[in-house]
Amino acid sequence: METKNIMIVGVGGQGTLLTSRVLGGVMLDGGYEVKMSEVHGMAQRGGSVVTFVRYGDRVFEPIVEEGCADVLIAFERLEAKRYAHFLKKDGVIIVNDQRMDPMPVVMGAASYPGNIIEDLSKEYKVIAVDALSEAKKLGNTKVFNVVILGVAAKHMDFKPEAWNAVIERTVKPKFIDINKKAFAAGMSLA
Repeated sequence: METKNIMIVGVGGQGTLLTSRVLGGVMLDGGYEVKMSEVHGMAQRGGSVVTFVRYGDRVFEPIVEEGCADVLIAFERLEAKRYAHFLKKDGVIIVNDQRMDPMPVVMGAASYPGNIIEDLSKEYKVIAVDALSEAKKLGNTKVFNVVILGVAAKHMDFKPEAWNAVIERTVKPKFIDINKKAFAAGMSLA
């Protein structure tokens, strides 16, 4: 199998690292070689966080180069815009339709761009979901990242049971059920 490249981008505290661990675990269980890389930046202060997950029969390096990502999973609109240039021409962006103002916007030094999803849709295949609303329906907004993962999983060749098995061994025991429900909600949205 040719190497597949997935990027997960978001803001510190949104669960990009957990999401990449679940994703990588599913690929490993599927018999693929997996390489992951995490770029934290100013994650603890709400800064950009990027993780790369590459999988295939043989993977030589963990970093996804510009123009090579098959899938870009974005937990926030502006992060999708910021990293869209990493996508292949036939790649797909799965984006949480949420706005989180970065510090320059909060301080009034910059403005938040409008029409991000519409503009991205002119150039890329975009799947926009309101994962935060779905997570609220489940009673825990922190699982919105797993809702998005469920949407992404619908476009991959792994069975829901494989995802649930990795969720069970990756998240804390008291959060397993809510994360499995979030994953199922995401799959139903796709």
